[in-house]
Amino acid sequence: MSRVCELTGKKAMVGNNVSHALNRTKRKFDVNLVKKRFYIPEEDKWLTLKVATSALKNINKLGISAVIKEAREKGFLKK
Repeated sequence: MSRVCELTGKKAMVGNNVSHALNRTKRKFDVNLVKKRFYIPEEDKWLTLKVATSALKNINKLGISAVIKEAREKGFLKK
């Protein structure tokens, strides 16, 4: 499974390591993902998702139901 947030679609970015002598080598910036279980009261079930920590802030702010609804509209969540 790739390291992609299931709610926001965030994935790794590519950039450069830059040394003191300004030599550049390729590197990857991974997404800060956590595996988390959420309870959805409307459906009366638990859902396990791999989400970015920035998505957790959105869940705390808007609620899990609103974030899941938005993710389904954007096509990130198939369930």
